Amino acid sequence: MILEAAFLYVKKGMEKAFEARFAEASEIIASMNGYIHHELQKCIEQQNKYLLLVQWKTIEDHTIGFRGSKEYLQWKEKLHHFYEPFPIVEHFEKIEFSKKKG
Repeated sequence: MILEAAFLYVKKGMEKAFEARFAEASEIIASMNGYIHHELQKCIEQQNKYLLLVQWKTIEDHTIGFRGSKEYLQWKEKLHHFYEPFPIVEHFEKIEFSKKKG
């Protein structure tokens, strides 16, 4: 499992419109091959800052499958005009730690 993470800075005063549009766009990403789960969290200290977390089966499901799809064009049309600056998207993988018995 791969975790996509992005801080989204929404143009001030557009937060409610962004949230409504994101709810619509959520259906797009949730329909994609390799998609597992996503969540959007709003920063308490900075009202126009959000954290998007998306779980994918593989990094290619996001970078090739989603970003290379016609659905991504719909996602862009719905959301990208809200961002300033444009978000940096990074991918993470979980590190497993073994528990010692004793």
